[in-house]
Amino acid sequence: MENNNKTLSFSESVNYMVDRAINVLEIDTGIASALKACNATIKVSFPVEINGKIEVFTGWRAVHSDHRLPSKGGIRFAPYVDEDEVEALAALMTYKCAIVDVPFGGSKGGLLIDPRKYTRDDMQRITRRFARELVRKGFLSPATNVPAPDMGTGEREMAWIADTYKHLHPEDINTLGCVTGKPVAHGGIRGRTEATGRGVVYVIREFFRNPDDVINAGLKPGLGGKRIVVQGLGNVGYHAAKLLDEEDDCLIIAILERDGILVNEEGINVENVRQHINEHKTIKGFPEATFSENAAAGLEIECDILIPAAMEAQITGKNADNINTKLIVEAANGPVTFEADDILRNRGVTILPDAFVNAGGVTVSYFEWVRNLSHIRFGRMERRHDELRGARLLQALETMTGKTPENWMQDELVYGADELDLVRSGLDDTMRNSYQQLKEVMDNNDKVTDYRTASYVVAINKIVRSYIDIGVY
Repeated sequence: MENNNKTLSFSESVNYMVDRAINVLEIDTGIASALKACNATIKVSFPVEINGKIEVFTGWRAVHSDHRLPSKGGIRFAPYVDEDEVEALAALMTYKCAIVDVPFGGSKGGLLIDPRKYTRDDMQRITRRFARELVRKGFLSPATNVPAPDMGTGEREMAWIADTYKHLHPEDINTLGCVTGKPVAHGGIRGRTEATGRGVVYVIREFFRNPDDVINAGLKPGLGGKRIVVQGLGNVGYHAAKLLDEEDDCLIIAILERDGILVNEEGINVENVRQHINEHKTIKGFPEATFSENAAAGLEIECDILIPAAMEAQITGKNADNINTKLIVEAANGPVTFEADDILRNRGVTILPDAFVNAGGVTVSYFEWVRNLSHIRFGRMERRHDELRGARLLQALETMTGKTPENWMQDELVYGADELDLVRSGLDDTMRNSYQQLKEVMDNNDKVTDYRTASYVVAINKIVRSYIDIGVY
């Protein structure tokens, strides 16, 4: 498929990138078209009374693929959402789930709204009405279509949606499974809020466990001390940057937000920035870094790792030549356009792609969904048994050696993993195994020279295999 130097829509950009993998796999054009097609998209418009006046809101829900059920994907509330964006994000969800071996199809939703302009009570009425529209039209169910938080939504919106579904289907014992990302007290799972950001960090750590890959990217071995620029300190960017800052000894030298950029070559304390934003609603005035209003220029700062964690189409054909980093880690969906991806690959910049990197959210959403359907928290049956077994092992060691084990040994051995431990372990295992699948494709196929193509090769192979197994073609 040729670019023709035109500006591509989000969905076109995704499809162009998928075409590279399709060409590598030499898939029949008819099958390729079926793979890329969005199965169904619904558009709803509904009235809600706000401050005594009727306002009409418009939303979408797209199902890209239901080769696995339920179809899975977040709902975003934003003032720029449109049908193309929702369908592009639904497609990414299909591939994302396949890459990390989560047995879901791909879906996505969006509501055209600026949440900052409405009160909490207004947002509750709007969200519940949107949920009713989706339920009545078959686009919300624990068995067929399960939303999650996205930009502009969070735990409270998921709780409202789940409660709305419960009132419409009181007979369904799996009500809580109709959405993920809920508050823990209402069927959520610990670790879901930071799952996407933590998954980004697990990917980066796995990348640096492979010295050949690090050297091929033009970087020196070892994650510690790497200079990192982060765009977007929302849920994903905040948790990723905080972990890299506090646990991996990286230097966060710049943070980009909508209202500007903070720069400090000696490193920025991410938690301090977050507290400043919470208090002042802006990064301006943060005392530990230099502020500039030219946030876009921050993408071009020289660094080891650039993490775009805001929104799509941030690195385009217009600024790709000015990007000055060795490694781009796509924490956001679609931050690098097809045109920019071509430019950056030709320049030798390594890109860890969104369809893999930010799959931590849907991975832990899968854990939450399984928890909701099984009606039991993880670790409930085995935790105390593991503690008892550890205590007996300590007793055996003391008997054999005649010495009392050191405190750290007692703490580590006499410990049964709780639900959060298990969630993080499962997430780490998922991201590491998925990275190795991409690496295997690149190591064994001369036609695949970048991680994005490798990720789509992995995804498409699994999806095609699924269709073949059920006899679709």
